[in-house]
Amino acid sequence: MIDWRHWHNEPYLVGGLVLLGWLWAIAAGPLRARLAPGAPYPRREAWFYYSALLLFYLAVGSPLDQVGERYLFSAHMFQHQLLMYPVPVLFLLGLTPWMVDPLIDRPGLRRPLGWLLSPLGCGTLATLVIGIWHAPSLYEWALEDKVVHVFEHLCFFAASVVFWWPLLSPSRACPRASYGGQMLYLFCLEVTMTPVFAYITFSPDLLYPTYEYAPRLLANFSAADDQLLAGVMMKIVSMLVSILAFGVSFFRWSRTNRDEA
Repeated sequence: MIDWRHWHNEPYLVGGLVLLGWLWAIAAGPLRARLAPGAPYPRREAWFYYSALLLFYLAVGSPLDQVGERYLFSAHMFQHQLLMYPVPVLFLLGLTPWMVDPLIDRPGLRRPLGWLLSPLGCGTLATLVIGIWHAPSLYEWALEDKVVHVFEHLCFFAASVVFWWPLLSPSRACPRASYGGQMLYLFCLEVTMTPVFAYITFSPDLLYPTYEYAPRLLANFSAADDQLLAGVMMKIVSMLVSILAFGVSFFRWSRTNRDEA
């Protein structure tokens, strides 16, 4: 059964998060005078960035990981949604242009990153990564192999950072899309992701054997119910997040037009 006291403390997880936190602190502290002379310490960004690291750990290091890996597909879906929505949003909000641009605004990177971080590139990559990893063979492989599971989570997080880039880019070299472009981008992403949602939600078969044969944690909650809930969660949360982001972009676009009038 579930050990609710078990929290992951593997060196690659804790060490990786500590390394990311240390790199941000070095950039915002000792290197700030060189990267952005005269810039104040980014306190607001610090709260966002370290909140992202904490939430990442809670998603993959807490007992939620055990529940999602061994028992409930819906819990695993919730875990992935944490990695896809709040964590990358906080992560990008925690970065400043003078932290990001020295890394990506380089002659050999400008053209490939210009395409990759365009709305078309971001949408294509995010859709492919999320869609491919939900194929039953790959999803089951990740559930059976810890290394693959870690890689899967990193793929979800990286693809989600890319997904949010046209909306929240902290870079001047690869900036955010226009407000109109952001709204079109969100609409197109909802359309392209619909087949993945529909595949999980309306499949007549149980897609993932791990959850089909897992011990039931809740009475009268079958594996089919669990899969249906996961698919509904995937669609509804995605739709709500897209509507919220669409509304923010529309509000800012209307305010800009009003200020220019």
